[in-house]
Amino acid sequence: MDPAEDAARPADLGGAALKFEVLATDGRARATRLTLRHHDCRTPMFMPVGTQGTVKGLTSKQLEELECQVILGNTYHLENRPGSALLREFGGLPSFMNWKRGTLTDSGGFQMVSLLDLADITEEGVAFQSPVDGSQMMLTPERSMQIQNDIGADIMMALDDVVSSVCVEDARFEEATHRTLRWIDRCIAAHSRPSEQALFGIVQGGLDPRLRGICLEGLKARDDKLPGYAIGGLAGGEEKAAFCRVVSQCTAALPPNKPRYVMGVGYPLDLVVCSALGADMYDCVYPSRTARFGTALVPEGVLRLKTAAMATDYRPIDSECDCLVCKKYTRAYLHAKITKEPNAASLLTYHNIRYQMRLCQDMHQAILSHEFTPFVQNFVRRQYPNGDVPDWVREALQLAQIDV
Repeated sequence: MDPAEDAARPADLGGAALKFEVLATDGRARATRLTLRHHDCRTPMFMPVGTQGTVKGLTSKQLEELECQVILGNTYHLENRPGSALLREFGGLPSFMNWKRGTLTDSGGFQMVSLLDLADITEEGVAFQSPVDGSQMMLTPERSMQIQNDIGADIMMALDDVVSSVCVEDARFEEATHRTLRWIDRCIAAHSRPSEQALFGIVQGGLDPRLRGICLEGLKARDDKLPGYAIGGLAGGEEKAAFCRVVSQCTAALPPNKPRYVMGVGYPLDLVVCSALGADMYDCVYPSRTARFGTALVPEGVLRLKTAAMATDYRPIDSECDCLVCKKYTRAYLHAKITKEPNAASLLTYHNIRYQMRLCQDMHQAILSHEFTPFVQNFVRRQYPNGDVPDWVREALQLAQIDV
């Protein structure tokens, strides 16, 4: 049998949609093994976003080269184009995009925030007006499950009632928290492939510890139906200290034998802080989006390749990076091309995704070796060589008993 075909063959998980094993802990941080039907993953894990079945600027083969483990797709956008019926005919999203590793689909709930002006939210579900052709889509918990079952991702998210973290209406957060718990029951009942696709519940509640606690307890009461959990409703512009307090509260309360996914998080510093607090999985468009603006991720923070100083800088983006871009191209070359040729953005995306993969691999190894605290201290020191570490970073890491 061709090794590639064998790798694409779904794993036999004994009737479970996933298997999860904590390999080591170091403080609150965890190195884990997450076995999906299509890939054996290690966490901490960053998942690049391929909203409509592709990560902008990269091929599926390149994503494999970069050692990506799971790619994220979006239920709402995939239903709009190309449609779940077509994806079902292709055998699901992995076959459609020629991706042999793990996949995860968001439920469409985030669009209640990002497309709020086009959405009407009721107890039944959310009615969207398509930004493509103006047609109406009614996304209920049942419909979200049906679409995601057709898409066929290894992990699928429950439809939750999402409120922007900077909303000032307390009553709206109260309503959304309790509705999220009512909707999880509808999602569980409508999920038709529980032995093949792992359904994650999503903790909502805004920045209110009381509401987060209500949602946490409600989801844990359904633990036998939920192979994993996500922390939602964050990374929307709230204060960083408040963000970290919510992550800390949720990771401390969630079951230790299930994966924990902080949704929408992609800044490297956030990955390190959240991992220190006990989270496992992350996703964000940040690495690819910032690449399109000419910005590369480096251990010291970011490198802005459009600046004039880059025009005569013949070093690689990052001398420590093992990616093709850092081996073959100089900062000067990328500076000259970034505003003129689309392939320059693809090259930067390639590097930025590899940076995130290496960061997560390094964290995994540091936890296994019980060297996570010095790893974090060194990471923060390189980001803030003058010692001006933001208060929110210090406070968050103190929750993990790491002094920086």
